Amino acid sequence: MDPDSSRPRRFVVGTAGHIDHGKTALVKALTGVDCDRWEEEQRRGITIDLGFAPLPLGDGVEASVVDVPGHEGFVRNMLAGATGIDVALLVIAADEGIMPQTEEHLAIVELLGVTRGIPVLTKRDLAEPEWLELVRGEVTERLRSSRIRWEPVLAVSALAGTGLEELRAALRRAAAGITERPEDDWFRLPIDRVFAFPGAGTVVTGSTWSGSVSVGDSVTLLPLGRAARVRSIQVHGEDAPRAGPGRRTALAVVGADRAELARGHVAVTGTGWSATTALDASVELLPGARQPLATRTRVRVHLGTAEVLARVARGGAIAPGAQGLVRLQLEAPLVARGGDRFVLRSFSPVTTIGGGVVLDPTPPSAMRLTDRRLGRDQAPTERLIAWAQEADLAGLPIPGIAVRVGVPAAGVTGIIAAVGAGLVPCGERVVARGAIESAVTRLAALLRHHHAGHPFDLGMSLQALRAAVGAPGDPLEVAAAVADHVVAAGMQAGAWEVEGSVVREPGWRPSLDVAAAATRGLLLRRLTDAQWQIPTLAELEREFTGEPVRALLAHLIREGAIEQVDRERVAPKQALEDFRRALETALQELGGATPAQLRDRLGLTRKYLIPLLEWADRRGTTQRAGDVRTLTRLTPRSTGS
Repeated sequence: MDPDSSRPRRFVVGTAGHIDHGKTALVKALTGVDCDRWEEEQRRGITIDLGFAPLPLGDGVEASVVDVPGHEGFVRNMLAGATGIDVALLVIAADEGIMPQTEEHLAIVELLGVTRGIPVLTKRDLAEPEWLELVRGEVTERLRSSRIRWEPVLAVSALAGTGLEELRAALRRAAAGITERPEDDWFRLPIDRVFAFPGAGTVVTGSTWSGSVSVGDSVTLLPLGRAARVRSIQVHGEDAPRAGPGRRTALAVVGADRAELARGHVAVTGTGWSATTALDASVELLPGARQPLATRTRVRVHLGTAEVLARVARGGAIAPGAQGLVRLQLEAPLVARGGDRFVLRSFSPVTTIGGGVVLDPTPPSAMRLTDRRLGRDQAPTERLIAWAQEADLAGLPIPGIAVRVGVPAAGVTGIIAAVGAGLVPCGERVVARGAIESAVTRLAALLRHHHAGHPFDLGMSLQALRAAVGAPGDPLEVAAAVADHVVAAGMQAGAWEVEGSVVREPGWRPSLDVAAAATRGLLLRRLTDAQWQIPTLAELEREFTGEPVRALLAHLIREGAIEQVDRERVAPKQALEDFRRALETALQELGGATPAQLRDRLGLTRKYLIPLLEWADRRGTTQRAGDVRTLTRLTPRSTGS
């Protein structure tokens, strides 16, 4: 630690060890706080629930001590307190040595990824010097194979105060080697207590895992899914304007009742958080587990302060002492983040059997675990690109990356940049470049197919191409920004060009072969000969069986030779111009006329007259009042635009 640093160094210390080995007495001797606050705990002389106490260590070092029960019947309470600790105090009574709960608690703190620890022999005044050294040797040898970096064994007496200063010095040394919890991250408080307090309302407490929160801020309570305002804050029982990581925190919140919250819930800030009912994880089974962890095995998952029943949904059997990947299907929702550690206990009889690391807190349900590129030691960049590739064009929402990948919120931009060209930012998402390139290749083939099937068209509509960005039958919706990027990428790659609302292959021009040109001429002559007795498209298709009638008519419209009358009729522009003039002449003489009057005047049946009158209405030549049509004030001179 930098001795000149003005910012306090804060961390969480948790006790571990067998019942009646002096954990609570040691905490009281260190802090002056009796963590057995319940009458039953004091009457029975055992710790039942979690206890908490502040421990200033000098030189800007502040510890929050979590005292846990040692009785095997309260391991679930121990786990609620053990998650989130930075330094473990493995408490062993000098007059008894290592006991069963010592071993289980040691396994738990190892499974939870605690990196630093201090073995403490309590009740040294009750042990003869020779016995004390024997126990010290036993503990030292037992911890030699532990993955935790342990300080040398210390012997103390809480009653006499012997060895406490050495323990405080060891805690300061351990603190110097701890990576501090990030303040520039989303706030996260696993809740271990909920109560109502007069004047404050609903109060939730816990040890802050990350980030900070201030009075007046809004937090989200999960899995309740409720926003609540922070009315007031206490840190270790003292009013504070703000709570940071590694501190014992109490929040008085407005917006949720006490009955709606419970231990295991979480208060968070920021985006990307959600309660999940499935986890993909790397799991290790303790060597002493009674049986392999196989599919359908029912287990208890302890994550944060939550305990949730689950079944192993996918993954091969994991033998005792081995590691493997599993999907855990949870029977109740919990809040998890990539990289979270958890402990597994058997369903019955209830014993600790292993633990693991969350690799994906929101795995895609349709994807098999064996098909996923998941690894316990994957870098965040590797995990991000793998998930982006899994998501295809749906991409990954940028606001959710910090939670899913398990990185500080402030580091998301840097991780995306570190992936480099493999990821493409598209609005509020990132998409794997390979997915963009595959979409361009697929759409280029679709465009070629369109040209082959519609040789007389100018090209494919841009709207149709954008709609085809999502693969056929794909249920996921592709964001507009992703579709825009695919279109732009195709243009940049030379796969197509866009002109107005039409997409075509570079250099594509509609053309007519000899047979099509002949049919085009016959169609135009048929329409010209028909004059105002305009045939429908269906009638033309029956007359020209097997010919691309609609495509040729669209070609004639683009050439300007014919005009659309309605959805089922087209006519030569000259014929329509002649009809307009005849209609104007008739109405100038009649002043107004019904279709029956115009039928007699123009010599047309209703079959042909009505579509032409409606065309004249749309063109602004006439206006209709009931069944009578009159000329509009201004009459267009041509049928051009």
